Amino acid sequence: MKTVITAITSLIALSAFAANEKADVVLERLKHPASVCVMGDPCSDNLGKAPVAAAARTGDQVYTSACAACHTSGAAGAPKTGDAGAWAARMDQGMETLVKHAIDGYKAMPARGLCADCSDQEIADAVAYMVGGL
Repeated sequence: MKTVITAITSLIALSAFAANEKADVVLERLKHPASVCVMGDPCSDNLGKAPVAAAARTGDQVYTSACAACHTSGAAGAPKTGDAGAWAARMDQGMETLVKHAIDGYKAMPARGLCADCSDQEIADAVAYMVGGL
């Protein structure tokens, strides 16, 4: 009987230890990922400084990252890059209209060609890149 009581006591003690260990692991996982940065900490080097603006992308870079998916294959009726016949009627409307359609979206083309972080100038440069080789 003494052996049974010892075994039960040992199991209870081990279970309590395991539960505490699991609780610590769970609490560590649930900690908030954000932290407070105070003056003097290494993370405070940029506190109060203006954010650094990213360099503008070229028309080629925007085309490659956002436009090429549709304008290379002609998906959803997009005029293929380099196809003068497909661009002729669009070019007759003028660059201002082409850029406006690229920014606002037109027919099947979504606004900004789904490049949400592109500036108006980057979109204009991408349009100029596409029609530049015609």
